[in-house]
Amino acid sequence: MEPWRGALQLHFRRQADRTTVASRHDGPLRIQKALYPEGPGTCHAILLHPPGGIAGGDALEIAIRVDAGAHALVTTPGAARWYKADGRRASQSIRLVVDGVLEWLPQESIVFDAADVRSALEIELGPRAALLGWDIVALGRKAAGETFDHGEFRQEIRLAHDDALQWLERTAIRGNDPLLASPVGLMGHHVFGSVWAGGPEWTDALLEAVREACGAGPVATRLTPRLLVARALGSSTAAVRGSFERFWSVVRPLVLAGSSARTPRIWAT
Repeated sequence: MEPWRGALQLHFRRQADRTTVASRHDGPLRIQKALYPEGPGTCHAILLHPPGGIAGGDALEIAIRVDAGAHALVTTPGAARWYKADGRRASQSIRLVVDGVLEWLPQESIVFDAADVRSALEIELGPRAALLGWDIVALGRKAAGETFDHGEFRQEIRLAHDDALQWLERTAIRGNDPLLASPVGLMGHHVFGSVWAGGPEWTDALLEAVREACGAGPVATRLTPRLLVARALGSSTAAVRGSFERFWSVVRPLVLAGSSARTPRIWAT
């Protein structure tokens, strides 16, 4: 079977009181019709990958630009699935360039046993940009009795603000890696992820308010004056995503001047 090559470019602009989106695609990546459940100023966009999974040899590239004054919320209709490699590496490269407001809220990635994954997320924030986002990964399919015994998962997350690197995180886990059980690794959990919020200046008082409101959820760390990052481990994707949704609901009004979180309808289908 020939591998899939896919590319998608999205450009969100502010026109009068409305955020509009222009798209270009090549191969099996699409965007559903723009939705406006919060009014014309916020555009909800759903990324589609019709093949339903990423197989060995596939290579996907996604580029999103959000202009100043525009507000986009981008999500997916379901989990991304990284299939068994069959000797071929699969890759996904995502680049987010934000001068306005972007909420990057994809559903989880499920890495099948014997997958060989290279994943890269590059974020560039302008001086007045705001960003809310998360990334959730499940190694193996626990519900099907499958563990991650073979293959490799590699990921890099890079975030720059006003051309200065603020956060760089690299993950490299092989099948049956000791890190899966290690107390300095995943501690026996198969789901892990990060959630972040960039925009306002996170004072000590705001940071403590976020931690108190999140309760037993992920504990936020202030990496820079304008960037919070929290991490979580879990035994299910539902548990980790639930804690991240709580974090999102707490910080969104702080980042977006009182705008409460509205869960995308696609998550309930």
